[in-house]
Formats: sequence, structure tokens, C-alpha cells
Amino acid sequence: MSSPDAGHPPSPVADTDRRTLVLDSAMVTFARFGYRKTSMEEVAQAARISRPGLYFLFSSKETLFRAAVTQALERDITAVEHVLADTDRPLPERLVEAFDHWAGRYIGPLTRDVATVIEDNPDLLGEIVETTPRRFEELITAAIAVESGQEAAPLVAQTMISASLGLKHQATSREFYLDRLKVAVDLLVR
Repeated sequence: MSSPDAGHPPSPVADTDRRTLVLDSAMVTFARFGYRKTSMEEVAQAARISRPGLYFLFSSKETLFRAAVTQALERDITAVEHVLADTDRPLPERLVEAFDHWAGRYIGPLTRDVATVIEDNPDLLGEIVETTPRRFEELITAAIAVESGQEAAPLVAQTMISASLGLKHQATSREFYLDRLKVAVDLLVR
């Protein structure tokens, strides 16, 4: 007896899900071993895909790395856009959640390594390492401008981003980061 899908090509949704899974697995593997020490074989094993299958999706380790980081950053920005667009919620609450999506989830032993891998390999990534943080700053500035006015918004947003970066490097846990960030946001939004 054959399956109902026998003879039919895989659906685009299944291909998209597979690609997303491979890129997520690649990001974790790159974070664990670093870019230079990560092999395509290790990524294939982590993604539960054959090495030829991985090469079918991505022609090189550099292409895979760029796609994995791009997916992670785009996912972060999309989450931030969604959170900040919910204007029914108070601004401080939205800002804390936006920063959590942008930086808070990168706190902890392995997740800290993800940020390091990105920071250590800007030449492999191209402009996305500049455009995505700039987009994040624009989103934060726009959200603040609605309540605080255009004039004060850029400086407040930049100060929040600086506070977040400092906290991210001090934090031993995501909870610590969020607790301190709430204090900073409350002070800056007043």
C-alpha cells in the first residue's frame, strides 16, 4: 500500500518548515562550536538531514551561516514589530517585551554564544548586521515618539539600547535582564 502523497512533490510548506528547522539547527551548532570549527556534517546531524541534503539546500558553509543568521535576525525584528504595534498595551510593557525579543532571548550560556558568533563574523554576513540593528532602533524610536514626541525619542531610544547592551553583558539570567530592563524603561519613559 502506498502513501496518499506517493508520486507527488513535497509541498512548499514542508520545504519551508524543513529549511527553517535546518537553519535553527545550524544556528545552535554555530553557537556551540563557532563558525570556523563547525562542519557541514555537524549541522546535518543536528538537523537530522543527510550531508548531501544539506548541500542541496545550501551550497556552502558560508551560505548556510548567512541564511541562519538572517533568519534569526528577521524573526527577531518581526516579533519586535508585532509587539510594538499593539498600541492597546502600555508603552513600557511593549518596550520591555520588544527588548526581550531582540536581546533577552540571547542571555545564557549557549544563547550568549549565538551573539558572539554573529559579532565575530561580520565579514561573512554583509549588511544585515548593520541594517537589522538600525531597523530595531527605528522601531523603538517610533514607538517612543508617539508618547514622548519626536524630539526626545531618538535620544531615549539610544539610551535604552545602550542600557540593554550593558545589562545583556551583566545578566546571568533572562529574568535578571528583564527585571533590570523594566527599571531602566520606567525611568526613561517618564
